[in-house]
Amino acid sequence: MRGKEWIRPYFHQHLRSFLLIIFLGACTILSASALMFTSGDLISKSALRPENILMVYIPVVLVRTFGTSRAVFSYVERLVAHNTILHVLSNMRGRLYKILEPQALFVRSRFQTGDVLGVLADDIEQLQNIYIRTIFPSIIALFMFVLTVIALGWFDLWFALYIGLFLIMLIVIIPIGSLWMTKAKQAELKQEKNRLYQKLTDAVMGLGDWMISGRASQFISSYQLDEENATVLESWLTRFGRWRMFFMQMIVAFVVVASLVWTAGEYATGQLSVTLIAAFALVVFPLMDAFLPISDALEKLPRYEDSFARLDALDNPLDKQVSEQGALPTKLENEVVAKAHEKANLSLEHVSFQYDSKEHAVLDINLELPQGKKVAIIGRSGAGKSTLLKLIQGAYTPTDGHVKINGVDAKLYGEEIPSVIGVLQQSPYLFDTTVANNIRLGNPNASDDEIQAAARQVKLSAMIEALPNGYKTPMHETGERFSGGERQRIALARILLQNTPVVMLDEPTVGLDARTERNLLRTIFDTLQDKTLIWVTHHLVGAERMDEIIFMEHGKIVMRGTHAELMEKYPRYRQLYLMDAPCLESE
Repeated sequence: MRGKEWIRPYFHQHLRSFLLIIFLGACTILSASALMFTSGDLISKSALRPENILMVYIPVVLVRTFGTSRAVFSYVERLVAHNTILHVLSNMRGRLYKILEPQALFVRSRFQTGDVLGVLADDIEQLQNIYIRTIFPSIIALFMFVLTVIALGWFDLWFALYIGLFLIMLIVIIPIGSLWMTKAKQAELKQEKNRLYQKLTDAVMGLGDWMISGRASQFISSYQLDEENATVLESWLTRFGRWRMFFMQMIVAFVVVASLVWTAGEYATGQLSVTLIAAFALVVFPLMDAFLPISDALEKLPRYEDSFARLDALDNPLDKQVSEQGALPTKLENEVVAKAHEKANLSLEHVSFQYDSKEHAVLDINLELPQGKKVAIIGRSGAGKSTLLKLIQGAYTPTDGHVKINGVDAKLYGEEIPSVIGVLQQSPYLFDTTVANNIRLGNPNASDDEIQAAARQVKLSAMIEALPNGYKTPMHETGERFSGGERQRIALARILLQNTPVVMLDEPTVGLDARTERNLLRTIFDTLQDKTLIWVTHHLVGAERMDEIIFMEHGKIVMRGTHAELMEKYPRYRQLYLMDAPCLESE
């Protein structure tokens, strides 16, 4: 099975607790079996109308003892099991976050949001079932199977082997056959649910767009159709499960009848007391509580496989990506990283990159960005601008060529990249916490004075201080109480606290009105004067402040130079710039 590294470490870590859980589970079944056995014996002895109550005193005491012990063992077993599994889940979530957090760039570039949310919300939760509903019940069932055959063998070896064959059907043959028959259907159902999850994620995030476009009913119809397909598969699995349970119950009934026939024969030959006929018949039922769940337990194995596959895919995607194209990166020396924190000279040498399709997203890019240089990258959607940013960040490894920071491949910096390159995105995420905490994200160790200084630099201090609780005012979900320009300024304050030598501006003014855009750009350029700026933009407001302007098309650089040079040499650039003239003239 995949995902051994998500299971094996916790066995070693919690081995004593796991053994205790198995022991308590076995004791629960044994107590229930003993309760039914002594109850059958007591009922039979009472039906014979004993002359003295003392003749049934021992069975009465045993019934009370086993009844109480069964409840106690069951409670303690559940308490220990859930306490242990919650600790395991806590460790798993912590481990998953440690995987995702330092490599968020790589995860976002390789996985859809719905997939990542599915891992966080479903797969980790799913793994608790592998212990509670599969591993522990299976081990307990095997233990009870061996114990049952040995106990029956004490009375009659051939009958024990005969019953053992039926029990093997319950714990081996039917579960494996059921798994074989349902595995394909379960995989298909899982794919359908994943599609539904992704579609629902997209719908929730783009709910406003669906409503504005007037296509809400179309989405609902499409979603209902996909949901019906999933329902058909679920119905088939439910019907199969019912028929399987019916067949297993018939086996249980046959075992009960066989026990009655055998005990009656033993009584006839004087080998057993008549009171044990009911005892042997009743003891079958609690034993079956250990055997019947095995089919359900094994049927869940494909679900665990899917969960493990996604977790393995998320586990260190950087190493996976790099291993596809060469040797794994070695850890950089501290001096190299420390130098990059202070000064980062970027260079792209014949860089090309292509996705799964044959067409290159970026083709033969050469670019020198010494510390402090400011470059604007323009071009229409699909020109390769965003891909170029991810290459510089090290989120993608070039198909050909090299991206270097201070002469070292960017991919080797790994999780140190955020301390070298800061990014101001189109839609920075603002968390449902205070204004101060949202700004402090750039530097968790920043003091209140440093946060306030960053706010003053981005011209937000007056607005924040006017809020009901100042810097302690909650921002609400996604920062809904603030305008687009204010949210970008808070994100810019994060960048200032992060204090990286290189800052990328990934179209941070998209969606802002012209006046807000100009004011924000002025603030950005004024506060980041000593930084290397890589600015991706769709038009030319503020382009004259850049040291170099690069125009990309179909993954290639088709124009480059200063603003003055491009205005003089390229009519196309001059026309684009004049199209923005109304905005520029009103500045």
